[in-house]
Formats: sequence, structure tokens, C-alpha cells
Amino acid sequence: MSKDIDWGNLDFGYIATDKRYVSNYKDGAWDEGCLTSDATVTLTECAGVFQYSQSCFEGLKAYYTQDGHIVCFRPNLNAERMYDTAKRLEMPPFPVDRFLDAVRQVVDANADWVPPYGSGATLYIRPFMMGTDAVIGVKPANEYQFRIFVTPVGPYFKAGVKPIVIKVSDFDRAAPHGTGHIKAGLNYAMSLHPIMVAHREGFAENLYLDPQSRTKVEETGGANFIFITKDGTLVTPKSSSILPSITRRSLMYVAEHYLGMKVEEREVPFAEVPEFAECGLCGTAAVISPVGKINDHGREICFPSGMEEMGPYTKKLYDTLTGIQMGRIEAPEGWIMKIR
Repeated sequence: MSKDIDWGNLDFGYIATDKRYVSNYKDGAWDEGCLTSDATVTLTECAGVFQYSQSCFEGLKAYYTQDGHIVCFRPNLNAERMYDTAKRLEMPPFPVDRFLDAVRQVVDANADWVPPYGSGATLYIRPFMMGTDAVIGVKPANEYQFRIFVTPVGPYFKAGVKPIVIKVSDFDRAAPHGTGHIKAGLNYAMSLHPIMVAHREGFAENLYLDPQSRTKVEETGGANFIFITKDGTLVTPKSSSILPSITRRSLMYVAEHYLGMKVEEREVPFAEVPEFAECGLCGTAAVISPVGKINDHGREICFPSGMEEMGPYTKKLYDTLTGIQMGRIEAPEGWIMKIR
């Protein structure tokens, strides 16, 4: 029985649901894990997560498809990315198969919180892991906790999709050979000041350049870039210091195999950006946020697609990928995990 919620007016915020999943790592092994009603976490003041920021997270969604099933979109890629992130942070990786089973358990236990099809809302899923035992010397923790909570969230674009204006940032998002390619909490802590600076200046997001030469496009604080050339080629920046977005990888596949577009993943010199016809930011929450204008220290780069709506190629990509996610278009094998 679906919860009595005004699904159309939900914000992207936290609402405590009935159950969450918890598993603890101790003495070199993960325990069996279980669902719990307790939304609180009690830790020592000296826990590794507080002292040296040993934490990582993922984000994915569950939702109803057109034919009435509750599903998740490519959760195996979230599981694999969190596995890689944990290894980079010297945390014990949570096994991929157990990650997927935990997602199934927690979504199924909170099925009443999954918004109805067509509402635009979804059930956001937040897996995360942290060091939990006392650590005072600079070293990895010995004990960890893996948790998943879920919360219903509203549509990203409540008033319809409108292109945004972003700025070229003077900050670096990640260091060369650093942690830009993993989903560590510390990366997001570092991005908070630059994004607030951008918001105070009237911009929706930052465009970060590569930290070494500051001549190539990297990503924003929380999304990968896609560009469309004037001849309809999808171009996405390639770099060892950007996060491998699941949405971006899916869009590349959709462009090539569903829409017959040419796809290039390569370094993108910032000097090339004015030559593109369309620009977008892609990620779990919005799928694609169209970019109408980039401000480079007062110089405006305006894309031909304009400030009123998505460009034609970006719209086709958005419609096709969301159609696959919602069951209106047949998905590639293995992309949709059915919960019930």
C-alpha cells in the first residue's frame, strides 16, 4: 500500500523510511548484515570516519516502470564503483553480490515508499561505508560499517527542463593522480565551497578544468559533461581524474546503439567548447541537465541550442534513456534489476 504522500511536491531531501540495511566489518570479515528500523548511528568520538574522513557512498534510484514493476537501473555498476572506491581508500570492499542483495532487501522492505509511475518522483537509494573504530594515528580503521537507507525524492526539474548557466571555476576539483575518479566523501567536502561561491555569483554549477594544465574540460562538482558537435557527434571528456558516471556511460551506449550517433570519449580542450552545438551535465538525479551558457571570467560562451529548452540531440538522448529506465523502450540485457 503506497504511503499517503503528495508525490508531486516532494523536494530532494531526506525522509526517514521504515527499514535500512546494516552490515559491520570486524576481525577481517563482514557480518551477515540485516534490516533494522533504527535510523541512528552511534560511534566513538575517535572513529576513523571523523578523524581521517574514511567514508564513501553511492547513489541510485528505485521506481515503478510502466508495467507496474519496481526496478533499479544498472545497480551492478554502483556496486563495482563502490568496490573500487573502497580499495582506493584502504577500506574493505563490500562484495558486489552482497551489495545487490542489500539493495533488493531494503527496497523491497520499503516498497510502500516507492512513488507511483508518472509522478516524476523516485525512491533514492544511498549506500555508504565508514570507518567506525577508534583511530588516532594516521592509518586505516580496523572496523567499518556499510549501510543503505532510502528516501523518496521529488523530480529534479519541477518546473520543466530549463538550460542552466555555469561558470569556469578557479578551483581544482581533484589533484593529478588523486581521488577524483572515486566517490569518496572527501571529494564532495572539497566541492562545497566552490559550488557555494558559484551560487552566490548567480551560477548553477562549476566547470572544472584539468588540475595539471588547466586547459582541458574535466567535469562539474557532481556530474560528467556531454557535448554535441554541429554534425551530431556525442563527445565526452576522458580523464583519469573524473568520476566514471553510470549515466554518462549509459548515454554513450544509447547514442551509438539506439540513435546511431558517432561517439567520442577523448580529451576536450576548453578552447574547443565554443565550437559545440549542445552541452549537458549528466548524473543520477537529473539524467541530463542542459547547459545554455558558460561564463569564462566574464566572457560568455552561448550554445546554439539556447536557453529555452534542450537541444535536439540532447532531448533524443534524454527521452531514449529515460524510456529505457521506465520500461517504455526495451533495455539492453542486464540493465534493469527487478525488485518486485
